[in-house]
Amino acid sequence: MTAESPVPMQRHHVDSNPTGRRLALLTLTALGVVYGDIGTSPLYAIKECFKPEYGLTPSTQNVFGVLSMIVWSLILVVSVKYVGYILRADNRGEGGVLALLALILQQPDSARVKVGRTTLIMLGLFGGAFLYGDGIITPAISVLGAVEGLEIIAPQLSSYVVGIAFVIIALLFSFQHHGTARVGGMFGWIMLAWFSSIALLGVRGIIEHPAILAAVNPWYAVSFFIEHPMRSFVVLGAVVLVVTGGEALYADMGHFGKRPIRLAWFALVLPALLLNYFGQGALLLGNPAAVENPFYLLAPEWFLIPLLVIATLAAIVASQALISGAFSLTQQAVQLGYTPRVTIVHTSKDTAGQIYIPEINTALAIGTLLLVVTFRSSTALGAAYGVAVTGTMAITNILFYAIARGQWQWSGLKAGSFLAFFMVIDIAFFSSNLLKVPHGGWVPLAIALVVFILMTTWKRGRILLRTKLLDRSLPIDTFVESLGHGGPVRVPGTAIFMTSESEGTPVVLLHHLKHNKVLHEKVILLSIISRQVPEVPSSERITLEPLDHGIYRVRAEYGFMETPNVEDIRARLGEAGIKTRRMDTTYYLGREELICASGVGMARWRKKLFSVMARNARSATQYFGIPANRVVELGTQIEF
Repeated sequence: MTAESPVPMQRHHVDSNPTGRRLALLTLTALGVVYGDIGTSPLYAIKECFKPEYGLTPSTQNVFGVLSMIVWSLILVVSVKYVGYILRADNRGEGGVLALLALILQQPDSARVKVGRTTLIMLGLFGGAFLYGDGIITPAISVLGAVEGLEIIAPQLSSYVVGIAFVIIALLFSFQHHGTARVGGMFGWIMLAWFSSIALLGVRGIIEHPAILAAVNPWYAVSFFIEHPMRSFVVLGAVVLVVTGGEALYADMGHFGKRPIRLAWFALVLPALLLNYFGQGALLLGNPAAVENPFYLLAPEWFLIPLLVIATLAAIVASQALISGAFSLTQQAVQLGYTPRVTIVHTSKDTAGQIYIPEINTALAIGTLLLVVTFRSSTALGAAYGVAVTGTMAITNILFYAIARGQWQWSGLKAGSFLAFFMVIDIAFFSSNLLKVPHGGWVPLAIALVVFILMTTWKRGRILLRTKLLDRSLPIDTFVESLGHGGPVRVPGTAIFMTSESEGTPVVLLHHLKHNKVLHEKVILLSIISRQVPEVPSSERITLEPLDHGIYRVRAEYGFMETPNVEDIRARLGEAGIKTRRMDTTYYLGREELICASGVGMARWRKKLFSVMARNARSATQYFGIPANRVVELGTQIEF
């Protein structure tokens, strides 16, 4: 299947309440896709907490305090907030920041809480923009953290760590165009081996110093804050590394459903993570010098090489999950009108969710490889990690609050208590991570700001352009009526005029008549409309409105997880009684040449940016699957 001739596929919906073998299969698959990011945090999290810059030595008291913070971060942020609450807010089974935003914007104004629509949109876009930063940093820090095991196994190879990580990441991105379907089945087994391994290593450490289990008492975290208020606040920026990937639970909900994600978390992921963190803490009690790399030093010497291999594979899985997430996020943004059309290649004939976007893949690859050669270690990258994650988590709180109040009718006290409790936690994490800005934390902020500017510029530019086109349009009733009074010569065949407006006469049609003086016997005014739902049922895809004199208004609706296809629409019209032949059908598209002018609406520099984005957007012919040899493009100059 190619990008030039995409065939729309019906997405496979997971069972809402799977059982037996189906539940086991979905749980195993979710293990490989959802938990790669958070699952590889033990590679670097505790080491980051005790890095020399924080001035925190791995004394018994400090180990208990830090470990207690880690334990309760996993329980409160992931188990309670995401698994317990956030997973409830699904947009017809889909999750993620943009899906949540679309769900909010479906609400009538009367149901929406008193948070401005514009504010909610801006927050949602920033949350999505932060995820791109996460998608660049995660492959770099995960693969570096895994390969750094060489420094323990063979110190003489330490100088090759960056080069090896660079090659692995480059190969990972170069493989993306093949799709993940070929290796997707292996992901679950790789992560099962990973979590089993880290759990057993944790047990090994706990057996040596079982007293470490007392760190489950939250008082150790509280007393740590009381005795070291400044240092504990700074260390929060490292503790947050243990919950990175929590957002993936929500974003990937549509692929697996809530039950498998929850089962995998409570049955395996959470116990394995806790055991490993306790094991690393136990190791530091007996050997504070092991803080150099407590993850690998926890393993027996004979298991170091197998562990390095498993860790590297797990890091690749974690990276793949974030890369695939960036592809899905971009597809949603295109359909919701926040980014230009891009090349969307379906890499699986059976699963519509398997897509590849070359433009995004190239941008992520360049960004990730630059981070590897610039920061050169997982410890240095730890300073850049966390800002994007905590920013997204805080934004998710606010959007969830809007859903709880507006759609679920939670009381102000109940919804407000949820928001206040978790905002305190997330703001504490975010504030601590802001201290990292001068040391690398600026990277995700810069990425998010650039993406945010691009998305808002595109959306605003399209609104301005739409206004200009509407001014040049003509009421459809007036146009149709004119055809009955000695209109243009009618010629055999069908003309399909693509228009972004579902009302009025398309400007491209008026230009066609102005220049060619003829009109086909059958004329279809086709508008492709994006709805704020993941998918539109097949029965609701096409709305047909017959007008007089062989004119038809057709509206084709798609969700933000679907890719439109015009040839499929033409086939559906045949089923509805409008027969057309492929070789007798001509598609008319408008191509606007934008002339930037000073004035209201948008700053001149943003108009120029919009013009550049429009010129580089993928052509409508390719994006909508229109036969290239049946297209006529008519250009017009528009000053905006």
